[in-house]
Amino acid sequence: MTTTVTPVPPGPTAARDAGSGALRALARHRGRLIGAGAAVALVLGAVLLGGGSWPSALSVDLSGPLERTSDWIIDNRDGHPLFLYFLGHVSNVVVVSVRAVYLLLLALGWAGVTAAAGLVAWRVAGVRLALTSVAGFAVCGVLGMWVPTMQTLALMVVAVAASVMLGGLLGLAAGLSDRMHRILRPVLDTMQVLPAFAYLLPVVLVFGIGVPAAVLATVVYAAPPMARLTALGLRGADAGVMEAAASLGATGRQRLLTARLPLARKELLLGVNQSIMMALGMAVIASVIGAGGLGDRVYQALASVDVGAALAAGVPIVLLAVVLDRVTAAAGDRIGAAPARRAGLGWALALAVTAVVAVAGRLSERLSWPDTWTVGIAEPVNGAVDWMTAHLYSGVPVVGGTADWAARFTTWVLNPLRDGLQWLPWWAVLLTVGALALLIGTWRTAATAVLAMAAIGVLGVWGPALDTLSQVLAAVAVTLLLGVALGVAAARSTRLGRALRPVLDVFQTMPQFVYLIPVVALFGVGRAPAVAAAVVYALPAVVRITAQGVRAVDPAALESSRSLGATGRQQLFQVQLPLARPALLLAVNQGVVLVLAVVVIGGLVGGGALGYDAVFGLAQGDLATGLVAGAAIVCLGLMLDRVTQPTERRALAGKGA
Repeated sequence: MTTTVTPVPPGPTAARDAGSGALRALARHRGRLIGAGAAVALVLGAVLLGGGSWPSALSVDLSGPLERTSDWIIDNRDGHPLFLYFLGHVSNVVVVSVRAVYLLLLALGWAGVTAAAGLVAWRVAGVRLALTSVAGFAVCGVLGMWVPTMQTLALMVVAVAASVMLGGLLGLAAGLSDRMHRILRPVLDTMQVLPAFAYLLPVVLVFGIGVPAAVLATVVYAAPPMARLTALGLRGADAGVMEAAASLGATGRQRLLTARLPLARKELLLGVNQSIMMALGMAVIASVIGAGGLGDRVYQALASVDVGAALAAGVPIVLLAVVLDRVTAAAGDRIGAAPARRAGLGWALALAVTAVVAVAGRLSERLSWPDTWTVGIAEPVNGAVDWMTAHLYSGVPVVGGTADWAARFTTWVLNPLRDGLQWLPWWAVLLTVGALALLIGTWRTAATAVLAMAAIGVLGVWGPALDTLSQVLAAVAVTLLLGVALGVAAARSTRLGRALRPVLDVFQTMPQFVYLIPVVALFGVGRAPAVAAAVVYALPAVVRITAQGVRAVDPAALESSRSLGATGRQQLFQVQLPLARPALLLAVNQGVVLVLAVVVIGGLVGGGALGYDAVFGLAQGDLATGLVAGAAIVCLGLMLDRVTQPTERRALAGKGA
């Protein structure tokens, strides 16, 4: 008797297991599949499309429409209802607000302002930070920069308040709505990557030279961090708490006010902190369009190549940034802690002491910093710069001078990289960008990166964009080599971490214009000093993010590897760096964004390419040249962001695999 066995079809669970197994296999071979597809596409492209730069037939000339737009703004600025009844009122509100804050600071006098800064820091973070705040404001006076410091502080107060309001509203919309989050993300990317010189021109066309244009340009630059962090805090609210609030019958408005916003307090305060830092970073650039204050002193000093005077005005900007950064960071650390007893009494005492000190200063008629208490540092600094130029620029035995280093870096790195990128056919560049984006992200990520790169060709600046890209890639490579090494060392050595913190603070908050002249003095004019300036600007962020990521590695993993006999080097390369991969990828992403942000300033010292076009457009009032270069830089930044930052879905897939 023959028994027939009827096969049983697989159930839903087996089918799901088979499907997930196929997906895992596909994920494991993802890189090979993309590489094979790219190779086939390269062969087909070479046969069908040939070589060459971006075809002129695929470019669009925007100079005509942009010139007509510029002419219309100039012709209608004094009579059109849009300017009379809306933009004019915005300008008046900004002027009145800045003037009111400035007059208040002058009324308090140097003693009142210094006392207020120290007492606020004391209430927030203790005696040590209070003494630091008092010393910081005192140094501003000693350097003879008290009045410009108050002008900058007044402008920053108004700009930061507007940035926090605008960023908070955008972040609120993005945090509560997935659709708004998807819509606002490219807008915030554009605001953050668009070089300041590119949007200074349209702001000046609308508002003219002066405080309103400077404040609004600063708001555009400083609002995105607040928006991003607000959205992050709201979207990351504890689901259990939100579910409990909903189960108790709370309305949407009540859940927002009593649950979401309190849970996002740390992110909100961090957003305020980052907006302050970004606003102070704009102080010098905004001086180009009439901001005044410390930025104007720096800009005027650099115009006459007076490094000492520029440093004397740049140091107070750094001190303001350090004090405000420490105070807001300390306030964020205290969130969630139990309130101190009689906290209200302490604040009332601080207010009373400030009022007494301010009245005493007013009665003594010493509102401004005494001239006899100032110290000039311009001559010693200029002497040191002259010495460095004379002894380090050239003729150094064995190693050669800094000018030789710059020439070798240009000859061996920058020129081959630029020539190689410009030699590639345009379709090969797009294919490479798409393949890299697909390796690290999704099809949507790859499509965005390719479209952003293609938009550069459509704008007609393909060659200059590849020149800029070569400088960015070289600067990012140097930044990552130095930044990751220093970050790892700082994470593994508490003493080195403490020693590096003030140095990183200075480099991160010092206006780019201030260290641009010493860089030019040491390296000459050209693309190499532009790369050096970008490295100095981006290095602190890479060091901080790397150090934080390495420190955050689970101690249990380190203890486990140590118990298995792993050496310190093995722990670093096999445990700490792999586990810190998300932080390292973020460091790469931020390094790219920050390097790209300095590309315009590099145009001032011979960097050329898109940076020079953006600066030229502002200097000549050429809206077409400036905006096209700025838009191309935005597209370049968007492409690099998508290529260097993995999407959340891709990261989760990588973990699952």
